[in-house]
Amino acid sequence: MKGYVQVYTGEGKGKTTAAFGLCLRAAGAGLKVYIGQFLKKGRFNEHRSLDRLDDLITVRQFGMPGFILGHPTEEDVSGAVAGLSEIEAAMKCGIYDVIIIDEINVAVHYGLVPLPRVLDLIRNKAEDVELVLTGRYAPQEIIDMADLVTEMRLVKHYHANGVSARKGIER
Repeated sequence: MKGYVQVYTGEGKGKTTAAFGLCLRAAGAGLKVYIGQFLKKGRFNEHRSLDRLDDLITVRQFGMPGFILGHPTEEDVSGAVAGLSEIEAAMKCGIYDVIIIDEINVAVHYGLVPLPRVLDLIRNKAEDVELVLTGRYAPQEIIDMADLVTEMRLVKHYHANGVSARKGIER
């Protein structure tokens, strides 16, 4: 099966959710999935669900607690670059059919990982690997290299009315 490059970007909700949905579909078909998450650290409800499929799905996190916006520390950058190296190794090992790099576009935007390395990762993708990159601020160079780009557009969100993240829905 030929693998493609998919990008989920934009200001709207649902980028990671869409990628995790693809992950579940792939695992249901018996495909092996690797998920590398930037800017996230901790166990969330989606991880508890994926634990039940740990023979097919590997999840690794490369976020540092506390970094959301602003200027990353040296520790933030070194952790992210080490994560990118791990993803490159996962790409080369030949085990995985689907590789999801969650929030990579944001990691590039904030200077946590260099754009040229991400572009090289896309260029060097094995023919049969499906590669999914998520996060707002997708650079035009990544969009140009992708086979499928979906932009989530925020039209309306109940968060603006003071609704906090709800268990099982947003967290």
